[in-house]
Amino acid sequence: MTAVDEVLRRVVPDRRPVELVRPRQGNHKETVVARYDDRPPLVVQLSDDVGDATTEAVLLGEIVNRTAVPVPTLLAQGRVGERAYLVTEFVAGADLHERFVDLAPVRRQAVARRFGVILGTLHETFPFASAGPVSLDSSGALVATDRSVGADFAQYATACLDALPPAFDDLRGPLATAVDGVPSTRPPRLFPWDLRPGNALLDDDDLAAVLDWGAPRSADPALSVAKTEHLVTRWYGTDPGPLEAAFRAGYRSVRPLPEVPVAYRIAAVACAAVDSTGAVTRPHYPERSGDDAVAIHRTWLAEWLETDATE
Repeated sequence: MTAVDEVLRRVVPDRRPVELVRPRQGNHKETVVARYDDRPPLVVQLSDDVGDATTEAVLLGEIVNRTAVPVPTLLAQGRVGERAYLVTEFVAGADLHERFVDLAPVRRQAVARRFGVILGTLHETFPFASAGPVSLDSSGALVATDRSVGADFAQYATACLDALPPAFDDLRGPLATAVDGVPSTRPPRLFPWDLRPGNALLDDDDLAAVLDWGAPRSADPALSVAKTEHLVTRWYGTDPGPLEAAFRAGYRSVRPLPEVPVAYRIAAVACAAVDSTGAVTRPHYPERSGDDAVAIHRTWLAEWLETDATE
């Protein structure tokens, strides 16, 4: 019996799925959709990181209970062998990663605005006393590493620059200088570091669900504005101006938009350029890979370095 079979036996003991589908996924989890003849489908996620999966389960519950952000309902969680599992409802919808560039410009702007509303809502709802990776304390509450916002950004930016492959070596010195010593006095907020169209489903009128809430962080809210705005407004190679305006208007409809230092923009691009396995990520859609992908990331970094030099 596989781990997925065991999880489904626990959660739906009186039914057997007629089909198991493994959708496109990231690097952190094994994901399986279980379809049935006589009940709604389920999504099983298996993770080697038990602590991270438990934190994600609590965060999902908090988002459902405290906000209107669309996320899948958590149905069960636990451990099977050495791995953790989460079982959620299956949410129908089109993969926004595949659909985003084909949307009419007005519709694409509406989606960008929705992402701004979602990020603003998360910032308004989830303040933290300190910055860093988020986990659970002894009472099961969400807490962040006991780190200042400035110290956390320094560590975050350094890790992102260190992960860049040799193709970026000539930019490494200027990038390190640009992200060094950025002061911040803003209280930290939830940093959903992978909030992007590639982790969202689209229905006819709106986002049906935002997926993948693993490994949450706490940071200066301006840092997550920089990261999410990059992934929503520039990643797909469309005209960023109208999307930026829409995203920012959505955020401002919930709370004031923080001023974003160029250092945060640079760190956001650098962190998005490499995935958790060390591979260069594939921007645009259809996705660009290899030297083309490197060239796109280098162009974005060079543009922000030029902006930094003129300020």
